[in-house]
Amino acid sequence: MTTIQIEDMQLAAALLREPSLSAAARALDVTPPALSMRLRKLEAALGLSLATRTARKLSLTPEGERFAREAAALLGQIEGLRESMRRDDQRLTGTLRIAAPFGYGRQYIAPMLARFARLHPGLGVQLDLRETPWPDRHDADAVIHIGTVRDSSWVARTLSANERWLCASPGYLRQRGMPRAPRDISAHDCICIRENDEDVTLWHLRPAGRKAQAAKGKRETLRISPAYVTNDGGVARQWAEQGLGLVLRSEWDAADAVARGTLVRVLADWQFDSAPVTLLVPTRKGRTARVQAVVEFLAESFGAAQG
Repeated sequence: MTTIQIEDMQLAAALLREPSLSAAARALDVTPPALSMRLRKLEAALGLSLATRTARKLSLTPEGERFAREAAALLGQIEGLRESMRRDDQRLTGTLRIAAPFGYGRQYIAPMLARFARLHPGLGVQLDLRETPWPDRHDADAVIHIGTVRDSSWVARTLSANERWLCASPGYLRQRGMPRAPRDISAHDCICIRENDEDVTLWHLRPAGRKAQAAKGKRETLRISPAYVTNDGGVARQWAEQGLGLVLRSEWDAADAVARGTLVRVLADWQFDSAPVTLLVPTRKGRTARVQAVVEFLAESFGAAQG
């Protein structure tokens, strides 16, 4: 019977988590050749090919990915058991891994996690900023996602409402005119942000405020032909500030520019689909103390910020 050691599970989990063999070796504090040898021994013991190797890259096979994911889950359970049996002063230990989008993570989540880390000096905090933290979550303990979450087995908690605002620079609007109705958008240059595999050229909106009562919730859908496309929301906002066109951007990113006057909100009496800020964690059952602590901390921090 093949015996799987904790070191084997740590090896597999590192290969799933890290972008390369050398990065996995650094995470485990071993050399790449030593890691390769351990991987070969594990494959021989299991009678399975866990990874394919080329001169530049190592990729997990389907069997390797399954083994790695189950190994990571077991390691989490072991860590949870260790924490549950600890009888000290309840200090948090281990490493907490959070994934978040680049711009929002840099501006909002990083400062919050700095405060959280100061409260728990025995805890290691790892913040991974990614273009698509969901569903590209790897081994994150928690994920910050902006927008709608579909088909998720993870537990979702809304941290903050987040409207989408249509904006343009004052100079662009002076030159091209202010849209007065959704149909006017087709005559303008639009900047689109490609993210999360969403159909970013399909915009949904409905009347807001007084118009909503008169329109009785009527919803409109627009198909946009973008003049400019980027996968970075900050770049899209900057392009709009520089007068390239209209941009549909999250309130959290556009609000400061509107306050400064570098952007003007367009069609403010219409409401576009919102993109709430959501915290996702794998499960409530067996949640480690550090994950529960950061869930409560983020919920309290966002509540205080909104209050």
